[in-house]
Amino acid sequence: MKLMNNRMSLDYLFNPKSIALIGAAHSEEKLGGVILKNLLAFKGKVYPVNPKYSELMGLKAYPSFYDIPDAVDLSIIIRPAPEIPEILREHKGKAKCIIIVSSGFAEVGETELQEEVKNTGKEIGIRILGPNCMGIYNPHRRLDTFFLPHERLKRPKKGNVAVVSQSGAILSCLIGAMRSSNIGVSKVLTYGNAVDINESDLYEYLADDKYTDVVVSYIESVVDGRRFIEKAKRLSGKKPFVLLKSGKSQSGQSAAFSHTGRLAGRYEVFSSIIKQFGIKEADDMDELIDSAKAISFQKKSPHPSFTKGGAGGISDRILIITNGGGSGVLAADECMRQGLEVTELPEDKKERLKKIFPHFYGINNPLDLTAQVNDADYITALNELKDDFDGFLIIALPNVLGITEGLAPLLKKIKDEVKKPLIAHIAESGISKRLTSLFEKAKIPVYPSPERAVRGLKALLSV
Repeated sequence: MKLMNNRMSLDYLFNPKSIALIGAAHSEEKLGGVILKNLLAFKGKVYPVNPKYSELMGLKAYPSFYDIPDAVDLSIIIRPAPEIPEILREHKGKAKCIIIVSSGFAEVGETELQEEVKNTGKEIGIRILGPNCMGIYNPHRRLDTFFLPHERLKRPKKGNVAVVSQSGAILSCLIGAMRSSNIGVSKVLTYGNAVDINESDLYEYLADDKYTDVVVSYIESVVDGRRFIEKAKRLSGKKPFVLLKSGKSQSGQSAAFSHTGRLAGRYEVFSSIIKQFGIKEADDMDELIDSAKAISFQKKSPHPSFTKGGAGGISDRILIITNGGGSGVLAADECMRQGLEVTELPEDKKERLKKIFPHFYGINNPLDLTAQVNDADYITALNELKDDFDGFLIIALPNVLGITEGLAPLLKKIKDEVKKPLIAHIAESGISKRLTSLFEKAKIPVYPSPERAVRGLKALLSV
């Protein structure tokens, strides 16, 4: 019953039919104006609340929440912190869910005020996101409660990756990186000081969200460790889930507390526990983004088909095909660091390829097709070796004439046939922008360096 209640309450957060904005403003010079402008795209009812205006941005404005004639699914509050408890009491029986954008609570030492907000929320029986948060972005519903203008932070396209962040600043960085990486999002939100709705509630909801195939999360601290592990484990058992934890050092833990007023705890204990439960942790933001990109473009691979002896057990065998020897070496080095095996080509395949290709091609792994490569050479190599490896890295340096836009459909065809992870690194030159676009339309993720491409491949084989 608790799961149903949590799901129903968070539906009002993610999929409201009506929204009130307490603290709406007439221009984007104020945060309440930015939020209101972003809400104009929302297809449901929007009720701006500001006693100074009868109309705001073409919408009828109301002096107070009391004056709104209808009940609302979601109310967004951006008013000074001391006013929040009284504003919350106005919502009793008339709202389903509330986002408190305002800061000025435990993160600045106002713990008693935050506790009053928490207790008031319980008294009135309404779920609260925040305070000290940016709220949510749900492109599937054209819902955007962020106080950041679109011209300053362009939103990612609609897609299948959900992003959960304790920090609004980190979320804005993730949003920018995801847009640049061509990653589409399903739901994006921050939960700030988490007086009520926290990461565990959100993981529980997203585990069953039909629009979400991948979840990435940035956290600084957790309040209920047991519940966090329970919900994170359930989520990672249903769909790929990648976590980035800050506060790993003593100074980082102190910074996390001053940011949201929540204790971070000992990182060593946290990391050890999540590894026990098979929850994937990214080392840094680049790895979080690179993992999200790979597993949003392609499905996670089942267990690899090859095993090697010894304590290592199952091993992932990687084939690197490149037209630049140095790039292949960098990729091979990163494979070693990531625990992926760049194994030798089978002798019979090696001899066959030597007869097919010019004598100056490097018939090894990495397989170096040199600057005299053409599109078809990649496909010839893949057709010969597709059954001998678990994942494939294509490196294309498009400053040579032999690589054309025709490479993308050729690789798409073989990727669809092989049904194993296949990703690419395309160096920036020549037709790189157009080629990258064509690759990614074919659901082949492209990375700006060999090392990042390897980390993306690792995510597909291990998440």
